[in-house]
Order: sequence, then C-alpha cells, then structure tokens
Amino acid sequence: MLSRRLTLTVFLTLCHIPLARSQETPQAQLSNLLRQVDTMSATVQQLIVESDGAVLEESSIQMHVMRPDGFYWETLEPFPELVVTNGAVLWNYQPDLEQVVIENWDSNRAELAAELLSGRTDSLTEEYEIHIEKDTGEDMAVFQLLPLDQNSLYRRINISFENTALLSIHLDSKNGQKTLWQFNQQQINQQLSPDLFNFQIPSGIDIVDNRVSQE
Repeated sequence: MLSRRLTLTVFLTLCHIPLARSQETPQAQLSNLLRQVDTMSATVQQLIVESDGAVLEESSIQMHVMRPDGFYWETLEPFPELVVTNGAVLWNYQPDLEQVVIENWDSNRAELAAELLSGRTDSLTEEYEIHIEKDTGEDMAVFQLLPLDQNSLYRRINISFENTALLSIHLDSKNGQKTLWQFNQQQINQQLSPDLFNFQIPSGIDIVDNRVSQE
C-alpha cells in the first residue's frame, strides 16, 4: 500500500520555464520546476526490477494531479487498481477483489511523491541532498536526490526533465529493487474537476473503513 501511495507522487512537469543553471542552486532549480504545475494528467509506464535484474512488474497507469492535494493513480493493467485522494480521505479500490479500503490522508506522513504533489518543496532540502547529475544544456537535466535520513527506503532518486517537461522518475531502493516511472501524453494546467478526486463507491462491494476520528 505504501508503494502505491508513493505513486502519489512524484512528478510534476513544468511548462516552458528555462532552467537558470548558472545562477541557481540545484535545490532552487528543482523547487522552481515543481512549483509551476497546478494540474497534470499523464499516462505512466511503470517498471519494477528486482535486485537480480528480474522484472517484477510492468504496469500501465493513468495519472491526474491537482494542487494542493488531489491525486488520482489508476493502474489499468495487468492488475486494475485505483488510488485516489482529495487531500483528506484516501481510497484504494481493487475491482478484482470487489473491495475498497478507506483511510485518512496525512501528507505529513507521505513519501517523496506526496511532497512533490503538494508543492511544499521546502522540506526537500531538509530531507535530501540535491545534485544535478547530468546537465546537457538548456534542454535536459537529471536531478539526483540523496536521502539524508539513514532509515530512508531509498538509496537515491533521479528525476529527469527535458525542456522543463518531466520525463521519468527512477527510485533506487536500498534492498536493490528499482522502480522506473516514464511519463507520456502529458497535459499541464488543464482544467480538472474536483469530483475526479472524490471516489464514488460502487454498490455491492466490500468497504474496509480504516479512518481514525480527527476529533
């Protein structure tokens, strides 16, 4: 479930803002990019590879993001699943199991993905050492994030941009597992309905409500 939520994540492409590499630190460049997107829709190809090189999973995903906390991540194949949140409630719907799990959404406990999603990038510099791993001019940049917390799940995270558009996110876990998200068919700052981020529970399915009272 945590790895699915992670998906909440991470991404945000930026529209047509040149990277001021010579005048800004890597931290400032990445923050500026991530703050430019109010909404984003994209198809995502996910590849998960084990430490021995074996492919664990290949998935096709439809993603929608709306600041500050709207997130929609639907795995289309091979195993349909939907994770969606409006910033207060998180729904995890698994059609094959005819089940939806409902939880409180707490962005303060979220992983990197949720930090990028929210646009609250100040904590990035507190939690990660940020470098530009590859800079090939005005069109291409790869940011490398190295966790400062020794208990982090990740060894490193690479975020690749071209012409300020998000190309991919590569998560390198300490257990040797690698996850790659490739972003395609992006639509930036197009109008999205808030209803998209409020899941309407189908009739006849099991409901597991794990929400804790906020009182």
